[in-house]
Amino acid sequence: MDAEHDFLGTGWAFPPAFDRRTRGGVMVSGVTDVEESLRILLTTAPGERIMHPTYGCGLRRMVFETVNDSTLTEIRSLIRQAILFFEARIALNAIDIDASGLYDGVLRIRLDYTLRSSNSRYNFVFPLYVREGEVLGLDAPGSQPA
Repeated sequence: MDAEHDFLGTGWAFPPAFDRRTRGGVMVSGVTDVEESLRILLTTAPGERIMHPTYGCGLRRMVFETVNDSTLTEIRSLIRQAILFFEARIALNAIDIDASGLYDGVLRIRLDYTLRSSNSRYNFVFPLYVREGEVLGLDAPGSQPA
């Protein structure tokens, strides 16, 4: 195993899965492990993990806010702080939020980051669904047409 994989580590695939052949957990390493860690961090609410109550990002509470410059700034701040405290393997270079899909209920958050171990740059796109829980474009089950 090379030094970068040693530094970046190996972890469970997300969502957790099992290999039928080996009957062990599916593991990921390197950049894939970092990206899955980012996905977990961004979807976890602080207080959700009993043994680590400060872990998480708090993006879920933003889905009910009106999307304006202030809200976008707060989203950037939440992400920046979560990565600073909980993802030491990367240096965050930029956070871009694409609101062009807002009508469809999604903000696309693009993280531009550098791996500290290799100084390699990557980007990660995370969709924040602001209309999650609604039946989008479909009639609700059991409803009758008007």
